[in-house]
Amino acid sequence: MTDLDDFWPPSVAVAPRRAASARTQHGRREKVLSRDEIVLAAMALADAEGASAVNMRRIAKEIGVGAMSLYWHVTDKEQLLDLMLDVVEGEAGTAEISGNWRDDVGRMARRRRRALLRHPWAVDFMSGRPPFGPNALLQIERSLSALDGLDLDTRTAVQILMTIDTYVTGSVLNELREIRVVQTHAQAGLTNIDIAAGIQDWRDRLDRSGLFVRVVRVFDDGIDPDAAETRDERFEFGLDCLLDGVTARLP
Repeated sequence: MTDLDDFWPPSVAVAPRRAASARTQHGRREKVLSRDEIVLAAMALADAEGASAVNMRRIAKEIGVGAMSLYWHVTDKEQLLDLMLDVVEGEAGTAEISGNWRDDVGRMARRRRRALLRHPWAVDFMSGRPPFGPNALLQIERSLSALDGLDLDTRTAVQILMTIDTYVTGSVLNELREIRVVQTHAQAGLTNIDIAAGIQDWRDRLDRSGLFVRVVRVFDDGIDPDAAETRDERFEFGLDCLLDGVTARLP
């Protein structure tokens, strides 16, 4: 069976996967521990409390082992973050290629969006981590295969996928911003009436300035560009525009 650890880029120092090991800590029961268990526990912690909650001592506490036990399987927190992000990449799945490039690429884009939204912490780490772990490479291979029938040179195929990936990541960042605003309002105890009153006051101030005629029109037409109920619709609109643009440039 192929070990995906063989395919990390040379810039990433990933310790070899070790067999599940038992560790005994004073006051704790003996526990068999594996790298996968550590990574999944770290992801669950990040999902529940955010990226800042991830540290080796806290993860060890969640699993019920001593902190030093983790270092038998994970070199340090940096390697742990790489492993966590690569699991997220793998969650996009490996759906069968139908032969319709547009359907296949669109499906992959939607799956990646869902994976990133399931793990909001991932985008906090992405800019500082190597982008090509083994699961990410498998996704790139699968995505390139969806374009096989288009008679594209390799550079153009890669640019198409990079453009779509950039759109998905940017869309997720915007959605997470919207979600955090809603959470901030809730934590502040603001009601819908409070929020509506604040928006109306803002709209009136913009109107009085005379500088924002078109922006005020957005308010007056009842358009909420951050509405939760339109997130899927907005994503699909942008994805369709992007795929239409790719289609127009195909040979």
